[in-house]
Amino acid sequence: MKSVLLIQYSQSGQLSDVAAHIIAPLVEAPDIEVTVETLMPVRPYPFPWPVLRFFDTFPEAVYLDAPPMQPLAVDPAKRFDLVILAYQVWFLSPSLPVTGFLKSDAAKKLLRDTPVVTVIACRNMWLMAQEQVKALLVARGARLVGNVALVDEAGTMGSFLATPLWVLTGNKGPRLGGLIPRAGVKPEEIARSRRFGDRMREVLARGGRIDERLLQHLGAVRVNERLIASEKTARRSFLIWGKLLRSLGRQGSFSRKPVLFVYVLFLLTLILTFLPLSMLVKALLAPLTRERIAEQKAYFGRPSGA
Repeated sequence: MKSVLLIQYSQSGQLSDVAAHIIAPLVEAPDIEVTVETLMPVRPYPFPWPVLRFFDTFPEAVYLDAPPMQPLAVDPAKRFDLVILAYQVWFLSPSLPVTGFLKSDAAKKLLRDTPVVTVIACRNMWLMAQEQVKALLVARGARLVGNVALVDEAGTMGSFLATPLWVLTGNKGPRLGGLIPRAGVKPEEIARSRRFGDRMREVLARGGRIDERLLQHLGAVRVNERLIASEKTARRSFLIWGKLLRSLGRQGSFSRKPVLFVYVLFLLTLILTFLPLSMLVKALLAPLTRERIAEQKAYFGRPSGA
């Protein structure tokens, strides 16, 4: 009997839906035991988010300040043949409940010498978050063997408005007669994610070591090379502002609020001016940087490939 552990945290339910489709073939297999662990922070995070609390969360998210977590239901000493870690992206970082888990002693026990597949459902900027998750997995002695990244159907520009409105209102849209598109991953794409579970079931049935070939050639990730530099720039900006806000007090403190208002205005300006301009410049320079961009694209696509 093979054993698989799904560890998940989802606010809207979209990521849980994706994870359910992925593990469906494993649940249906008579020779595979599937355990589902839903992470629970001591202080729950709201959905939809109040505006100020949403932005007040970003300094801790980008600096990976682990929040207090409820004890896991699963025994940390239990060994699994495969662990699936489904996580949201908050401000180009893993969501705080997932950070809380990955920094825990329980994670060190559960993940040591264990193959892990990460699963992401987000707007379309997940590269920097995955880099941080990779480092946390290495620190826990885990082996990353696959990554699935499903992105919103609205595209880069459309999701700039669609996704924040969904997060702050709980309504996916569309809005204004379709001018602001529907947020979230296409239902058809979520349904198709079952193919990843089919592959996992096949490999588990064969036995042997699970390695980085697990999800290759299934279209598990698609790296948008035009967003690589934008993510790196935004990540640096988050770290600068996050450091300032952390120096002003704890999350929720009144002393943060004036700077948060300034930050929100800065962020809107950045989104509406710098990011579109930087994408245009990168497109113009693409012929000169094609080889370097191809190397970066291949790196961020590992281990599941394009």
